[in-house]
Amino acid sequence: MMDAFDQYANEYDFALARGLSLSGEDKDFFARERVAWMAQQLGRSGHAPKTILDFGCGTGTATPHLLALSPSVEVIGVDTSPNSIALARRQYAQERVRFETPRDCRDAHAELAYCNGVFHHIPPAERGDALAFIRAALDTRGLFAFFDNNPWNPGTRWVMSRIPFDRDAIMLTAGDARRMLTNAGFDILVTNYLFVFPRILGSLRPLERYVSGLPLGAQYGILCRRR
Repeated sequence: MMDAFDQYANEYDFALARGLSLSGEDKDFFARERVAWMAQQLGRSGHAPKTILDFGCGTGTATPHLLALSPSVEVIGVDTSPNSIALARRQYAQERVRFETPRDCRDAHAELAYCNGVFHHIPPAERGDALAFIRAALDTRGLFAFFDNNPWNPGTRWVMSRIPFDRDAIMLTAGDARRMLTNAGFDILVTNYLFVFPRILGSLRPLERYVSGLPLGAQYGILCRRR
């Protein structure tokens, strides 16, 4: 059966940009800031991954930002949409990057997994299998940076309503995500809310670190460790 995102692969960036335009930022801003948050958490734990699994990589938006973490890091992008994988290969494939479907990805051995905005698209009954795949791909005590959209943020819901592939998504609160990750064999290390202020209020963004524990941001990030 064709992956649901295959029909959106060629128009994904356009549809996403239309939705995100309400924030005044583009997809690269959000990808860059997510990876920056993750890098900050990795620095605090002294973790320096050599291989990163980008689960649900889509068309590869996060790839250049993940590569920027280290001149030697390698990225394995995994997505169930063959059309998205084909586009990612055309745009971002290089010596330190490879893109595969989960069926073809058999030797990840990653020290870090990254996943953004994927699980609200996965039916709840199938989320356990997705987490089992990620856990199996991680080395012992490997880290997992999990990002998803905050359903308590009305701006997030408004943006998602403008994006065709997000309208029917089943969102998870940060609490839902923590319970799901814990049940799947991960220990939660930190949870923060991100992207509180849109671009028009950009001068207030330095204050975000002081309210990162409150469910105000458009997204949340959870760093956890394979148990």
